[in-house]
Amino acid sequence: MQLRARIGITLLAVAIAGGLALGFMPRAVPVDIVEAAKAPLQVTVEEEGKTRVRDRYVISAPVSGQARRIALRVGDQVQAGQVVALIEPLRSSALDPRSHAQAAAAVHSAEAALAAARANAKAAASAATLARQELARAESLRASNFISPQGLDKARTDADRSLAVKTAAEHEATAAQFEVERARAALASTSRRPGDKAADTLDVRTPVAAAVLKVLHESEGTVQAGSPLLEVGDPASLEVEVEVLSSQAVKIRPGTKVLFDRWGGDKALDGIVRVVEPTGYTKVSALGVEEQRVRVIADLASPRAEWQQIGDGYRVEARFVVWEEDDVLQIPASALFRHDGGWAVFVASEGRARLRAIRTGQRNGLRVQVLADLQAGDRIIAHPDDKIADGTRVKPR
Repeated sequence: MQLRARIGITLLAVAIAGGLALGFMPRAVPVDIVEAAKAPLQVTVEEEGKTRVRDRYVISAPVSGQARRIALRVGDQVQAGQVVALIEPLRSSALDPRSHAQAAAAVHSAEAALAAARANAKAAASAATLARQELARAESLRASNFISPQGLDKARTDADRSLAVKTAAEHEATAAQFEVERARAALASTSRRPGDKAADTLDVRTPVAAAVLKVLHESEGTVQAGSPLLEVGDPASLEVEVEVLSSQAVKIRPGTKVLFDRWGGDKALDGIVRVVEPTGYTKVSALGVEEQRVRVIADLASPRAEWQQIGDGYRVEARFVVWEEDDVLQIPASALFRHDGGWAVFVASEGRARLRAIRTGQRNGLRVQVLADLQAGDRIIAHPDDKIADGTRVKPR
């Protein structure tokens, strides 16, 4: 009996000791656990932008006079050379030698600008021809697997950009031709002498086939030489203007890939950066903070059929892809914390959190590239807090 009593007392003591030990033992902290994995990673710069017609033409009065009412409306299509306004020139200008000399000088200036525009158009046509040849060569090399898909994409982008530059140069040459005609008309109006027959109205023509974007002088009335009458452009030729912080603009280069979101369509549109303007400017944010901004101009690269509903001045959200790779070991940015001047994470191993310093690379705000000290499949604590330390017992939430 005494032996049984002793055994019972011993077992009771062990149970009590075990219960106390379990009661005072720290409980496992519930945590969110994710695995380090390889996947594509993009680093982007995101800003709002707006579309604009790439080549806008402001049609102005060539001479001072009485402008007739303009019947055109915004959205109307006009053909190259179409008469869009009529002006009855003032008679007094014929008696002013100074006006005559200025008009003659304007003719010479317009003719020089026309010669330069034609030379630029010729050079752009040669560059476009070369780009098409390089694209054909790249397609042949890609078929033989001598160049990478990225090399072929670059050749296509260069060919598309060269074609756009050629088209713009041709439009500029056409506009320069009409500027010459406008200047000559102004010179003719100052060459009249007293006693000449009443002058006919002067035809003001559009330099290119386009759509009317703005009617700046609709009603009949007196206009001065150079007064804007209409603004025209091709809505099918759009570009996107984005105002980027100067600290982010240094990461963007001509040729950088852009994705346009939240424009109203079902999927993102592709674009290519054409120009990063070399000068910045100060802009006050909605919070009253002065910021240094830089304008970045990008061309839409997606087929026209995908964005034909977009017009001039529409809002888009631009994501400039400044870095990307397809097979990147990465973890959530929320798993990182500072440790001894570097970065570290907690790895969940055998029910405990183990602190591990790691080397990181690129990051996009949500995901971080891991360069060393982690392997794919390692289980990482996603949101470590002050309850977690090296050796802390943890369990999946």
